[in-house]
Amino acid sequence: MSPAPVDDPPRGHIIPIGGAEDRHDDRTILRAIVELAGGSDARIAILPTASRMKDTGARYVEVFDELGVADAVALPLAERSDGEREGYVRELERATAIFLTGGDQLRLSTILGGTTVFKTIRRRNAEGVHVAGTSAGAAIVPEHMLAGGGSGPTPRFTLAQLAPGLGLTNRIVVDQHFSERDRLGRLLTAISLNPFLIGLGIDEDTAAFIGPDDVLEVVGSGAVTVVDPSEIVHNSVAEARTGDPVSMLGLRVHLLAAGARYDLVDRMASTA
Repeated sequence: MSPAPVDDPPRGHIIPIGGAEDRHDDRTILRAIVELAGGSDARIAILPTASRMKDTGARYVEVFDELGVADAVALPLAERSDGEREGYVRELERATAIFLTGGDQLRLSTILGGTTVFKTIRRRNAEGVHVAGTSAGAAIVPEHMLAGGGSGPTPRFTLAQLAPGLGLTNRIVVDQHFSERDRLGRLLTAISLNPFLIGLGIDEDTAAFIGPDDVLEVVGSGAVTVVDPSEIVHNSVAEARTGDPVSMLGLRVHLLAAGARYDLVDRMASTA
């Protein structure tokens, strides 16, 4: 699956969030999403599919309403048949931003994968609508979704499980709750399986705002760890057995705090 064309018009921002974003005080990340989506004219469509909690959608509607949007609506897609409902598709067509909540990313992929709703989100992003996802919603944003795995600092064969994602970009793989849950090892494992990918490890209350020019800017209170395998000279994953540590030589790692940028095309980092 390749990302949709973005030449004319430019695609909307892609915004993976590391989870546990501030929803009560400054709400820096959510406020930035609202501003991108049109401020008081913003129309936010919220997909709480990843969550098993019945009030997840309603809680985000309340937050976005408090931020002054024109409209916020939760689309409770709970079964695959919901992904074909015309009413939900119409709401996505009206939206200026689409927000995927946290929970279990496999619920998102198995319930929505291949449905009209999934295809509509991809098309709307290509048309300029911004798509944000927090926690599980962040993991599913790229073509390659980190579906699960263990913790720890060392990459080990089978530590990471990958599955097809939404496919808004094929340049990255995203891990969330990154430093809080000690997930460096599984992100490195995912990269070892396909060294084309740039790894983004996103801390809680932190987001990577990826613009249509494929330059990301960090927003929030934590950091984004960028792992670039473009200069890798050795990778032992093909010889590893279950549980074995994986050797990778030549990785480049950047730690980006708020305001820092990273060009996903040129693979260059810069500070604010």
